[in-house]
Amino acid sequence: MSTDSAGTERTRARPVVVDGARVACWESGPPDAEPLLLLHGYPADHHCWRHQVPPLSARHRVITPDLLGWGESDRPLDLSFDYATEVARLGRLLDALGLDSVNLAGHDYGGFLALGLAQTHPGRVRRLAVLNSRAQGTFTGRWYALFSLLGVLGRSAVLRRPATRLPYAALHRRAFAPLVRAGRLHPRLLDGYVGWMATPQGRRWLLHYFGDYRTPPRPELRRGLPGVSCPTAVVWGRDDPYLSPAIATELARAVPRAELTLLDGAGHWVMDERPAEVTAALRRLLERATPNG
Repeated sequence: MSTDSAGTERTRARPVVVDGARVACWESGPPDAEPLLLLHGYPADHHCWRHQVPPLSARHRVITPDLLGWGESDRPLDLSFDYATEVARLGRLLDALGLDSVNLAGHDYGGFLALGLAQTHPGRVRRLAVLNSRAQGTFTGRWYALFSLLGVLGRSAVLRRPATRLPYAALHRRAFAPLVRAGRLHPRLLDGYVGWMATPQGRRWLLHYFGDYRTPPRPELRRGLPGVSCPTAVVWGRDDPYLSPAIATELARAVPRAELTLLDGAGHWVMDERPAEVTAALRRLLERATPNG
């Protein structure tokens, strides 16, 4: 728990158990306010929303979990991490938090899961935000090939063992280096994102996760876009090397109540690169009326 300069409670740690494993969660804002669940992407944790939580928690109960396997949450090797299971697990996370429905925002992998929940359990999502996510699409060519290769390594009994010796933490640090050099991400936070990948157990779990992960687009998500009826925000950095802005424009065209925010000069990590604009887009979303008022 942390407090502001006046001694007012700001953030409350609230771990919950989902599928028998510990999911680390934090809450900010009035406990009785309308809930907003913020889902991080790969390979980050709840700290990726650190710029958005303080302003948004002035009027909302903001909940930031570390998804199962990431950050401070458990990394179980006996659970499945395929897409359908992960989306259903997100619903079980809401159950564990005692929430029937939430405002839901997800970046990257979190947006992928959020879109799935909005389509399969629309009554549980009041408003939806998707930020620089594969969503109904997939990655640009180079990264499609890399994530597909990780999937092959994770599924192969022959390749998995030697693959656990690869320097995953160092490789991910290199990918984040421009953000660190620009002063957008503190090295200490990066340690939290990827440091666990330097351990044997962490590398085993990462390959276990990728063994269940599938890189191709999911056509059922694309077909379901016109059926997403809640107010929706699509927020994207135009210069994302991993995920084309074409995903964002398709989302905004196909989802009936979508508002598109394209950020010039921003890449994949929009919450770090353009925090004020992302916060403004989420505030606009939270002010929009839902079908039930």
